[in-house]
Amino acid sequence: MAEELRIERGAGGEVILRLPSEERFLLRRLASELRSQLEAAPDDPELRRLSPPAYEDEEDQAAYRDLTAHELLGGRLQALDVLAETVDSNRLSGERADAWLRALNDLRLVLGTRLEVGEQTLLEDLHPDDPRAPDLVVYAYLSWLQEQLVEALSPEPPT
Repeated sequence: MAEELRIERGAGGEVILRLPSEERFLLRRLASELRSQLEAAPDDPELRRLSPPAYEDEEDQAAYRDLTAHELLGGRLQALDVLAETVDSNRLSGERADAWLRALNDLRLVLGTRLEVGEQTLLEDLHPDDPRAPDLVVYAYLSWLQEQLVEALSPEPPT
């Protein structure tokens, strides 16, 4: 990725966004696609990493899913909405930046599942003729943005 930061800490808990229009377009499209996927097929295997099992016992897991699925889905959709609604902004409040962080994480998890990204997946070894190359580049980009956002939201080190 380019060395220029896209996301930085601003004054008063704000986050500053310096995203080119192409990147804003990509984020808007990805948020829309994931929203559609969550609404149309919440049990899609590509979404499995968004809701890992909380219990080994299948009956306990089913009860847990019945209790939490609607609320968790609502939170994911809300975070994607915030990302889509504020993607053209140059500044985010801490609350909106937090929603961005959740949305970026969900986008990465779903894309990583689709691509079967694992600990051993190294982008340095990526060949341009690999059919997964464009999506792996998007995955790396989302990871890079998420890292910058985490840094921007982290408390400032004591001086």
